[in-house]
Amino acid sequence: MAGTPSNHPSMFKNPVLNWVNDRFPLTALIKTSASEYYAPKNFNFWYYFGSLALLVLVLQIVTGIFLTMNYKPDAAYAFGSVEYIMRDVDYGWLVRYMHSTGASAFFVVVYLHMCRGLMYGSYRKPRELTWIFGMLIYLALMAEAFFGYLLPWGQMSFWGAQVIVNIFSAIPFIGPDLAVWIRGDYAIGDATLNRFFAFHVIALPLVLLGLVVAHLIALHETGSNNPDGVEINEGPKGNRWSKDAPADGIPFHPYYTVKDILGVVVFLMIFTAVVFFMPEMGGYFLEYNNFIPADPLKTPPHIAPVWYFTPYYSILRAVPPLFGSQFPGVIAMGLSVMIFFALPWLDKGAVKSIRYRGTLYKSYFAMFLVCFVVLGYLGVNSTDVWGQFGDWSSFLDTKDRATWVARVCTVGYFAFFFLMPWYTKADKTKPEPARVTMH
Repeated sequence: MAGTPSNHPSMFKNPVLNWVNDRFPLTALIKTSASEYYAPKNFNFWYYFGSLALLVLVLQIVTGIFLTMNYKPDAAYAFGSVEYIMRDVDYGWLVRYMHSTGASAFFVVVYLHMCRGLMYGSYRKPRELTWIFGMLIYLALMAEAFFGYLLPWGQMSFWGAQVIVNIFSAIPFIGPDLAVWIRGDYAIGDATLNRFFAFHVIALPLVLLGLVVAHLIALHETGSNNPDGVEINEGPKGNRWSKDAPADGIPFHPYYTVKDILGVVVFLMIFTAVVFFMPEMGGYFLEYNNFIPADPLKTPPHIAPVWYFTPYYSILRAVPPLFGSQFPGVIAMGLSVMIFFALPWLDKGAVKSIRYRGTLYKSYFAMFLVCFVVLGYLGVNSTDVWGQFGDWSSFLDTKDRATWVARVCTVGYFAFFFLMPWYTKADKTKPEPARVTMH
């Protein structure tokens, strides 16, 4: 009956919580998302990174709020406001370093989380939508990092954003107008800084939070995958907690909440060590040129994006121009990200988990990982080691070793995806167990 309290059974000793529970499904939420959400009992090390990604997201939002209290989104004052935060605000240096380190930590845990999905087939049926939501989170995270990269208004921030925005101008017909629309002006300036600040602080965090909620709802609807790739909901029923629950499942709380706390403790130990002893991480987390105010009249000798974008930047540089246009490289770079969305339909394997895959899949997966890491390394390096990109003849120049390696790795990167329907179908797999195993 409308207007009357719900009949949720009281489960709290605190009368305030019981009062809330009578008017809000607090008990039901705790049960469906924790105490009565049954996860496979054989989770391993690779299952830490989902919860760690959520932890880092909260960390970034909290530290970002404190940074905006003293940051000035103005081309004349942005760099000075960052210096003010670092030097004059109480513990401002700590908040800034936590935020900058957190950005890299976010991509570390997300890349490891994605790697686990590739290893154990977490993108396969019935989790296609969960994977798609996860990839949308990844795209939103890349956009969030891109917009935030300009805000310190240092040399590398300014020129890195200049290079990335100019990539869009290579798109035929609409490219130049699109680049102007992104910048808000004909050159990166105060208008660009203001709109990037708005996207970074308000728009994209809201999108990220919405996608994370959708990702978790989809995950709880289908249930978690496991290292064996076996669906526990389709197996025998009945365990010590419930006769209707999966026999191979255990409540997420308290068993996996305690396990995740262990992962959080280890992660925070590493995170604080980086924040206090090497926040620049040798120039990979905070580039040295970014401690110099942005100067539109002085180009740094070496311009490259932050490390987590460099694999895709290498693919962009590895593809030679066509008729003087870099558009083929832009297409390859965009495809290298968007191809992940097609994984649930590219994989034709008889099993999900790499434990029971054959030699073909393991070889292609190893090749993909090597190519991704090598492309990331090459993307950090200066273009001086890359050789000439003027035409296809440089492909045959043995002196251009980095160019050779980048192009070979680009081919290997795409071969993992485009040949997947063939090698997963032809792969000789091991028999998948009927129930989860404890390794």
